[in-house]
Amino acid sequence: MIEHKPRIAVYPGTFDPVTMGHQDIIQRAARQFDVLIVAVLNNISKNPLFSLEERMELLRTVTRDIPNIEVDSFRDLTANYVRQKGAQVIVRGIRSVTDFEYELQLASTNHKLNPDAETIFMMTNPAYSYLSSSMVKEIAHFDGKVVDLVAPEVEDALRSKVNAMRGGSTMKS
Repeated sequence: MIEHKPRIAVYPGTFDPVTMGHQDIIQRAARQFDVLIVAVLNNISKNPLFSLEERMELLRTVTRDIPNIEVDSFRDLTANYVRQKGAQVIVRGIRSVTDFEYELQLASTNHKLNPDAETIFMMTNPAYSYLSSSMVKEIAHFDGKVVDLVAPEVEDALRSKVNAMRGGSTMKS
């Protein structure tokens, strides 16, 4: 009898915050693999709005109904993390041609560092092709509506963060 080795993929990112575009990629990728590890990068060179723990908790919340998802964090090269987790695939979302150029460089570098892991690119749903975490943060900062851009729990967390930064004034839904 041939033993089935679980197909494990890693979807790395900053997820500051997790958007509907991220959620779309997560849902679609989770259908393709036995385990999808959504790995939050703890990048020391960035100054995220949400702490690592907050980003992980938001991801756990929005993926709670997907049984084969694991949320984890890492502070290493993606290629090393993927090897450590025994994953065979790195999942990356592509919104545009500009994304593809950058992602191709990352994929080539990751392949050089870990030739056992393949990178697959998933095209973002056209409904979210314009969407980025930085755009969501900017919209929220200026009291714009983010209701269709992030899950309700993420919207609430954004509102709380923006209000705290302002000292308590309210943000519109």
